[in-house]
Amino acid sequence: MGKIITLGEIMLRLSPNGNDRFVQTDVFRIIPGGGEANVAISCANYGHDAYLVTKLPKHEIGQIAVNSLRRYGVNTSYITRGGDRVGLYYCETGASMRPSKVIYDRAHSAIAEANPEDFDFDAIMEGADWFHWSGITPAISDKAAELTRLACEAAKRHGVTVSVDLNFRKKLWTSEKAISIMRPLMQYVDVCIGNEEDAELCLGFKPEADVEGGETNAAGYEGIFRQMKEQFGFKYVVSTLRESFSATHNGWKALIYNGEEFYQSKRYEINPIIDRVGGGDSFSGGLIHGMLKYQGDQAKALEFAVAASALKHTINGDYNLVSEEEVLALAGGNANGRVQR
Repeated sequence: MGKIITLGEIMLRLSPNGNDRFVQTDVFRIIPGGGEANVAISCANYGHDAYLVTKLPKHEIGQIAVNSLRRYGVNTSYITRGGDRVGLYYCETGASMRPSKVIYDRAHSAIAEANPEDFDFDAIMEGADWFHWSGITPAISDKAAELTRLACEAAKRHGVTVSVDLNFRKKLWTSEKAISIMRPLMQYVDVCIGNEEDAELCLGFKPEADVEGGETNAAGYEGIFRQMKEQFGFKYVVSTLRESFSATHNGWKALIYNGEEFYQSKRYEINPIIDRVGGGDSFSGGLIHGMLKYQGDQAKALEFAVAASALKHTINGDYNLVSEEEVLALAGGNANGRVQR
């Protein structure tokens, strides 16, 4: 299996039990997670040598995050220890017509204030097969944006495939700031994951085709993907398509384009959703595994990624704790949920 590197922040999610609201709870569960950490966990579950590159304080709260990665098989040897705090976020789980709600408390975290000398990116990328990052990492701070650029440069020096999940977060930065930082980074990217809204807000990309919010007409996306590939030079352009009927009932499928063929996955009806946080990350992790395992067979890779992320919606927490066998069973058509004896 491959050596997979991810770069980003692992935070601690503080959530009330069940569907309790923030204002009525007196107990928070601690759930570690974060975009790139979630991807690393998925890849480790599929048998890869997966690493998260980050910085965490030396104290016990930092150790909670490190231990959670180790528990699920992620290699933590590239994590630098230091800084003052672990990023936090509070998440209230919605239900029916009430959406989930997230409140960030992540300013001045250890990775947000990390310096280039904290990491030897050439050593980290040595022998790596894949490097994944998301738009959340450069949004954390200017220092984190610089780390992202240095990591991308090192990845290219070592011939590593680079993927990005555009993941625009309006609570972290403006579209103008995102465009100024993200557009120059696209020169390093081979596989771009993100919907048309992400592409517009992160890259300033305004397609000629018009795709309405919630509209899942694949024909509109074909034109968008072709334009993105031409403008930024991506090898693959990928997007998930989520139909939100309620907080606990979604339709879910995805699209991929390699410059020659446009492929649309099968569609899953996810009802009820247990926890959709990390759904996109589980898709990225599944896509990385599928691309490596099926050697660029984009249809097989996409079906694996969509099935993996559909399963994630049934699991509490940020991490997608499923095996390759479970994903393949669903991708192969076994969606009845019967007890496996």
